[in-house]
Amino acid sequence: MNRPLSEIKDEELIKEFQDNNTLEAYETLVRRYKDPLMNFVYRFVGDKDACTDIVQETMIKFYLNKDSYKSFAKFSTWIYTIAGNLAKNELKRRRRRTIFSISDNDDEKTPQIEDKMFHSPEKLTDGEIRNEIIEKALLKVKPVYREVVILRDIQDLSYEEISEITGLAVGTVKSRINRGRAHLQKLLKHIYKD
Repeated sequence: MNRPLSEIKDEELIKEFQDNNTLEAYETLVRRYKDPLMNFVYRFVGDKDACTDIVQETMIKFYLNKDSYKSFAKFSTWIYTIAGNLAKNELKRRRRRTIFSISDNDDEKTPQIEDKMFHSPEKLTDGEIRNEIIEKALLKVKPVYREVVILRDIQDLSYEEISEITGLAVGTVKSRINRGRAHLQKLLKHIYKD
């Protein structure tokens, strides 16, 4: 490839990586998608450590399974699908752990819930507090709705791309986005009242 890698489309880079095992092509794609995937996964699972692990695992799966990518799909759809599936698996693991730890009758194991709502005035501005409240509200939206709302409203993907990532019909995607937004609006109505 004679052009700078930064000017080459994702689909050309993955093809270069598949055909010639060009690490520069792989590294360019990782740089392009690391931050957007971190944003997506963090908003989905709400945990920075888990988010970092999931994005790392996504990039490892991308590296190891590069040949499973087919050129009829956009690369972004493929990589978001991997990250979304890993994030869903993390939520399922957490749910199983929570059920196990709550049903455990050992009195010494009382779940500790950290209160992150108190902040010193110099630490956060109104905007940061508002963003944190929105993040927490987003985590209260059911995962089936949260995923599509994040993909649409935060990652700015098209309905068709979201349909490909989730395997849902476009109509179902639109419906879930509307339900997710409605739930989020109910949770946030106290912030935006006049």
